[in-house]
Amino acid sequence: MTCEKNTIRPRTGSVLLLMIALFLSAPVLLGQKLLVYMDLRQTDHLKAYGIAYWTLERGVPVEWLLNYRGGSFLIDSYPEIERELRVRGVAYAPVTPAEVAQIQAEIEANNMDRIMLETPPKIAVYTPRNKQVWDDAVTLALTYAEVPYETVWDEEVVGGELENYDWLHLHHEDFTGQYGKFYATYHNAPWYKEQVAINENLARKLGFRKVSELKKAVARAIKKFAVSGGFVFAMCSATDSFDIALAAENTDIVAAVYDGDAADPDAQKKLDFSKTVMFENFRLISNPMVYEYSDIDIPSTMNPRVRNALADYFNLFEFSAKYDPVPTMLTQNHVSVVKGFMGQTTAFKKSLIKKSVTILAEAEGTEEVKYIHANVGRGTFTFYGGHDPEDYQHLVHDPPTQLSLHKNSPGYRLILNNILFPAAKKKKRKT
Repeated sequence: MTCEKNTIRPRTGSVLLLMIALFLSAPVLLGQKLLVYMDLRQTDHLKAYGIAYWTLERGVPVEWLLNYRGGSFLIDSYPEIERELRVRGVAYAPVTPAEVAQIQAEIEANNMDRIMLETPPKIAVYTPRNKQVWDDAVTLALTYAEVPYETVWDEEVVGGELENYDWLHLHHEDFTGQYGKFYATYHNAPWYKEQVAINENLARKLGFRKVSELKKAVARAIKKFAVSGGFVFAMCSATDSFDIALAAENTDIVAAVYDGDAADPDAQKKLDFSKTVMFENFRLISNPMVYEYSDIDIPSTMNPRVRNALADYFNLFEFSAKYDPVPTMLTQNHVSVVKGFMGQTTAFKKSLIKKSVTILAEAEGTEEVKYIHANVGRGTFTFYGGHDPEDYQHLVHDPPTQLSLHKNSPGYRLILNNILFPAAKKKKRKT
């Protein structure tokens, strides 16, 4: 089956190879570099990531200067790169060999490091074919930054096609087969009925008795992708519902209103937390009329606290750039305090996070953890709570965020950090 592609997929085959050859044959000033600075002076942080990816596609390595001026990029000076920087409105400065040496000395003497990015990861977004009544922050970010990606859905995942990719984003999704637990509010809405029909038909087509069984198989395949060396990123409900699906592999946790038969009355006792990636010891919320999967989410929609968007922030942790490069890459930003945002899953309860997981950001003085990362086999998972970093409480049918109005969004920068860190090393995948 051919995967859907977005409209900015680069040219491939002999045409692309010829383009790279012509690009690399262009004159470059000996020793001169281009510094794409990522501090408060940058005009468009988000498109800067697209420049880095675009440069890697053309065979030119990019040096990521961790903790230097907000996580800047240092690139060989080619006229084509300068032209692209100007076209996309990304601020930069030419630097001489002497200035490069000064930068390197400053990095060596401080909590900074230089990471060479070499190969652009091939990106896939797990997203349904039909248009959803909510948007997705990652696809908005990739499109705005002009980073190419392909889309996959359940057929490709269970069919083993994830091995063709390096990095996978999980679109706002419910891996438990409960359709986002929207039943109480939206079960009569045309879009909800369409979603149920599409998922039930697809489950039968792929040989599964119920949607929940299909989604469990999808979750297992995604975990296998990570174990074999893939990088997985998820936001909002695709985070906790993913781990719940893994824990409930051999247990029916879905109420009759969703699939026609009752959930196992002993489902909670039968959860297997050894199979999860990020969370353990959580309790399911089995009431189908409650818009919540478990007690992982904090604040729970069952007991919400009053949230003030103007006072809601989370803090990024600082890591040792020279000894912990991956969490350092994932937290690169021009600020250390980022404004919060809500979602079906807004943040994660600290006491339910596995000890093996690295906490990247939290709301100081609370149990709310916003951003986490874990190594799984030869790959990784990164979960980011909330739905849209620039729409505090995104609702069904709300219009998509216009990122041209948020070019310097710290919250969106955290998303785009995730697409670059896989480029820091080449992987050989097991067959």
